[in-house]
Amino acid sequence: MTTPAAPPPAPGAAVSSPRLVRCALHGAFFALLAVALAPSALGSAGSRAPLLPGLLLGLLYGLAALRERRPGGSRSGFWLAAVTALWLVLLFLDRGFSYLAFPLFFLYLHLLPVRWAHPAIAAATGAVVAAQAAGPGGLTAAKVVGPVAGAVVAIMTGYGYAALYRESRRRQDLIDDLVRTRDELAAAQREAGRLAERQRLAREIHDTLAQGLSSIVLLARAADGAPPERARERVREIGRTAADNLAEARRFVHALTPPALDDAPLPEALRRVTERSVPGAVFRLDGEVRPLLVDAEVALLRLTQEALANVVRHAGAERTAVTLAYLDGQVTLDVFDDGVGFVPGAAPDGGRSTFGLHGMRERIAELGGTLTVESAPGEGTVVAAVLPYATERAAA
Repeated sequence: MTTPAAPPPAPGAAVSSPRLVRCALHGAFFALLAVALAPSALGSAGSRAPLLPGLLLGLLYGLAALRERRPGGSRSGFWLAAVTALWLVLLFLDRGFSYLAFPLFFLYLHLLPVRWAHPAIAAATGAVVAAQAAGPGGLTAAKVVGPVAGAVVAIMTGYGYAALYRESRRRQDLIDDLVRTRDELAAAQREAGRLAERQRLAREIHDTLAQGLSSIVLLARAADGAPPERARERVREIGRTAADNLAEARRFVHALTPPALDDAPLPEALRRVTERSVPGAVFRLDGEVRPLLVDAEVALLRLTQEALANVVRHAGAERTAVTLAYLDGQVTLDVFDDGVGFVPGAAPDGGRSTFGLHGMRERIAELGGTLTVESAPGEGTVVAAVLPYATERAAA
């Protein structure tokens, strides 16, 4: 047995309005049934004939209404036929049950296909007209117009509700699409953030751990076969580099600045890195030192480390110079070597990675600066970075 109610909304749709409509239909049916049964319940024994079928009709309708399931299939047809039959019996016994036709019209519209709903409404309207015509005064225009108008109102109301329900469903589908799109956008943003963080971590690892380990390897090779005093000096340098690298790893985990900048300003940190990375390299400072944002100082330090590591690995240079200049409106960093040089933009020899150069460009670009690399075979290389003073620390 199924409920004679409006169809429930799709999952995720608002359900308050359909429930109100169902409750209104159920309430109207039971109210009209109670009004029609009142004379039989309060009258004499001879007028109580409609009482039993009326109670059966209320029980049959109520059982379906309590279950609140979506109507459909043969069981709905049997239920509707039983309700209609009981109503016709009551209509035959008492014309006062004519008013129950109005909620029945909505049941026909809801439970039957259109090709059957309209004939059923017409037949129920004809039954009401016939029952009224059998009463005192015979058939009159009012006895025809009233039931017909009720049927027309029921049909118009039913189609109006159906249109509103479809509009509500479309709006709910739109809301669901917007929510789904928002979730997809949030997921895309999280993925973009994750990829950006992976890229940042890759640069940090390349510029810290990888560079430090590379320096340790080069120092170890230099110590191998060197005189004892020279080897001990290299071992001490290996120890210092390993300690710095360990500190870099710890600071990296805690997202802090490089240890080279912890106890020294940027120029001094660059001087130390220059002297430690390339023996004999020269560091120059021009202009009045101005404090920069930590990100800018870290970027210049990492750029120097990467460029000097490339000098050691690939340049074969006799002279190397690092110049930090504080100019009007910008700070510049130049790393020069007179090594073998290369063709900028050409594929690297031996399949070696160019991630370091790519990472340097990204790091400087993120701060609003520019990075240029000038080189030619046999003419050395100049790596030049320019950062605007927008990266300068605000005065305390």
